[in-house]
Amino acid sequence: MDYTRYYVPVLVQLAAYAGFALGGNWVFIGIASLPLLGLIDSVLPNDMRPREMKRGLMADLPVWLATILAVGLYFMAAFWVRSAEAITPWQYAGAILSLAWMSVVPLVPASHELYHQRGKLRRFIGTYSQVCYLDCTREIAHVTGHHLDVATEHDGDTARRGVSLYAFTGNAVIQSTRDAWRMESDSLEKQGYGRWSIRHRIWKALLAQLVMQSLVFLIGGWTAVAVVLAGMVGARFWVESFNYFQHYGLIRIEGGAIARRHVWNHLKPLSRVMGFEITNHADHHTDSFAAFHELRPDRQWIPMPSVFVCFFSALIPPVWHNMVIKPALKRWDNELATPEERELARAQNRAAGWPDWFDEKPAGAWAAS
Repeated sequence: MDYTRYYVPVLVQLAAYAGFALGGNWVFIGIASLPLLGLIDSVLPNDMRPREMKRGLMADLPVWLATILAVGLYFMAAFWVRSAEAITPWQYAGAILSLAWMSVVPLVPASHELYHQRGKLRRFIGTYSQVCYLDCTREIAHVTGHHLDVATEHDGDTARRGVSLYAFTGNAVIQSTRDAWRMESDSLEKQGYGRWSIRHRIWKALLAQLVMQSLVFLIGGWTAVAVVLAGMVGARFWVESFNYFQHYGLIRIEGGAIARRHVWNHLKPLSRVMGFEITNHADHHTDSFAAFHELRPDRQWIPMPSVFVCFFSALIPPVWHNMVIKPALKRWDNELATPEERELARAQNRAAGWPDWFDEKPAGAWAAS
């Protein structure tokens, strides 16, 4: 059962393929999975059970399938554009939304799993499958930036308290792109090359995008390219929005140890499965080479809703702030934060106009992890 459950995202992708094959309003199947999965996940109990799986093909196969199918869906969309007799603006919108959503879940966690692992082929596929959301340099800032700076003021993936999803997302797109290119240029300069040398990975990323769009054009012409690019742009912003729920408002002293408490976990069954455990990632920040099925649910966590519920609630900032994240952060500040982290948290609360909800705690009461 542990191995088979991770084929759920693959089945969802195949349903999206079927939608493009059937055409018409069926192209909405991909995006329709979002509210359906969210509804089901929200009523299920938390899944706190570790997975009993071993490394190898059986564990890896759904990750590879989810990655490859996500790229292929863009070509399927191009075939749909070419073969459909008539397409309404409404159907174009459905196709774009389905492409964007399928490029977020399950592609982001699947590609993330591959580029975090050892092995040239894994890292190559994990990196360049990100062509689907216009970010084949993403792993640079993620691995050498986010994983070092998580929950500090330098981390573009950690939203400060009081920031809305809308304010966060655009800034995160800009900052993650800028950080990746700067880090790559700095690395090249240290090696004695020019900052924008041909060795810079941005040129490989642009080549990957050129190849992708050329193939789409050969299949479905400029209309297909427009649909595909619209889906990719939507996915690019959507990808960053999911970082919002994983680290929102958490505090870590710069240079301090990274602990399990410095992430939020969403442990509903479909959140875990559709995300290849990316929502169960407390251990991922202490050992980034751990395979997805080796991550253990944190039983000292502050409970959070389904990641789908978090997404929909964040679309209405007062709902997200007052009903979801403030109660969670109040517990985190008083139960898990160190005294130094509490001081920074208090400053962020004041800047956001939030209450000063800090309890006085006896010495030695602070969590160590």
